[in-house]
Amino acid sequence: MYRSEFCEVSYLDDLNVVLVKWKKFCRHDDYRNPLLYAINIMKNHSSCHYVADTRDGFENEDEDTQWVFDVFIQQTALTTCKAIFFIIDNDNQLKEELEGQASELKKHFSVHYCFNLNEVKSILDSVYRSK
Repeated sequence: MYRSEFCEVSYLDDLNVVLVKWKKFCRHDDYRNPLLYAINIMKNHSSCHYVADTRDGFENEDEDTQWVFDVFIQQTALTTCKAIFFIIDNDNQLKEELEGQASELKKHFSVHYCFNLNEVKSILDSVYRSK
């Protein structure tokens, strides 16, 4: 498990997902290191999907968004991850930011927006585990 004041990253065995739970705004290494940790988890677990809980903090700076495009997406595409999940709040205050990332993510993965982990589980059960 990865823990910092900004983020927690854990592997949820029952769902076969890496969960990145953002706690508050961060940038540069504080933003990138948890994502690199998540990539390593996906490399070590076949068909492991990525879940970002954005309800308590997630903004990006332009440099970090570019890093997501250049590094995170490319390295994650080399794993067996097929789906990216964003857990959002009801107001979806980060809609524009998430949609900006999703346009690139959709080139490699299916992208889902959910309100909680139960919704993630339901999608996984119906779409990915039935294959």
